[in-house]
Formats: sequence, C-alpha cells, structure tokens
Amino acid sequence: MRVLLVLLLCLAACGDTNDLQKTPVYLGDFSLGHSVVVAPNLTKAPASRDATADEWIEALTDAVDDRFRRYDGTALYHFGLSIEAYLLAVPGVPLVVSPKSALSLRLTVWDDAEGRKLNSTPEVINLVESVSGKTIVGSGLLQSREEQMDNLVKQAAKQIENWLVQQNFENGWLEEDGVPLKEKPEGQDILSFLRRQERQKSDDQRAIEAAVAEALAQTPNGASRDGTENAELVLDSSGGS
Repeated sequence: MRVLLVLLLCLAACGDTNDLQKTPVYLGDFSLGHSVVVAPNLTKAPASRDATADEWIEALTDAVDDRFRRYDGTALYHFGLSIEAYLLAVPGVPLVVSPKSALSLRLTVWDDAEGRKLNSTPEVINLVESVSGKTIVGSGLLQSREEQMDNLVKQAAKQIENWLVQQNFENGWLEEDGVPLKEKPEGQDILSFLRRQERQKSDDQRAIEAAVAEALAQTPNGASRDGTENAELVLDSSGGS
C-alpha cells in the first residue's frame, strides 16, 4: 500500500512526448520485435478514476508501437512490460487536494539473436503526468480519463526510449559491434542528449521516482512476484521472433 500513498503525492513532471514526427534519437541497430504488455499485479491507487487492465494494456501497447516502430535496424529486440500501479486524478480543489496522475511499470528487454534478457533485473519506471495547460493544477480538473491515460502511456514510452539510449551509451546493448557508444566519437552527441534529459528533471522528480521505486519493491505484489515474468512466458512461447 505504501506505493499507492507515494503515488498520491507525486507533484512533478517529466518528458516531452510531442516528438514522434522528428528523427528518432539514435538507438544503434534497434528494431522492435514483440512488445508484450501484461498487468497481473495491477493496483489502483485510492481516490483514482477506474481503468481496467485491458484498457491499460491496449493504451501502452499503442504508445510503445508509435514510438518504437519508427526504428528500422536489422537487429530485433523484444519488450516485456508489466503495468503495476496507477492513479488517474479525480476532480478536486486546485493546488490543494487535486493529485497528479501517475503510473508505475516494469520492463525487461530481450535480445532476439542471443535469446537472452539484456537486463536480468526488470527496470522499474515510475512517472507522473507531464505539465500542460490542462495538467498544471492536476489533470482531474480538465482532462478525461482517456486523456490522462494517453498522457501517461506516451510518457512511459518516451522514458523507455531514454533508458535504452542510456544503456546503449554505457553498455553498447544495441550496437552491432557491442562496443559502448561512449567509447566512440559519435557518442558525444548522445552524451549531450542524455545531459539535456537529466537537466529536465527536478530534484523533486528524482526524489519522487526513487521513493516510488522503493515503495513498489516493498509491496506484497512487488516482493512476491514480478509481472514481467508473465510477459516473458509469452515471449518464450512465441520463440522470440
């Protein structure tokens, strides 16, 4: 339950998602194979609007496809995504009792050619709604439930992209030769990109994300089972590609 209380207090924002018409940020030889989204542990925060697991799965699948189907590399990578918890803000008093909408999920990435997970421990992604004219005082006041979900899943896909950029820079996950991008001359452009992304986060945002991650790990669902395991079963049964 602690994660739900933390989500209720989220007051920061991250990630501009209005960039799908621009040239995608460099991700090596990446091409998206399967994207399996599940929600076996889905928990709704108190004082949240309702949304079903199927609605979340469809929304996140679409957002991930919109962002990652733009890449046309020759190496296939698969995503296993588990949606863990959400808060869709309800109408309230601006700046007093109107919470921000929030979403928590886990991610594993599979290398199709090698038939293995790139991250043995699922990446935990926690986010709150981005700031706009309709969300600066809490999206429950001016946005529909569907608009809130759309905002959150687009941010989630963007945050996944940023995380992959960082992993490729540090570890060469998506490079054809496996050499980390930081060891190549062209890596300087990506380093500048990563620094810009980091500057966009406030200290409050980092603290909130860390608190939600810690709380999620301590919930019964988070401690006893990892929803990405369900996604991995689907990937295993599909034989990767």
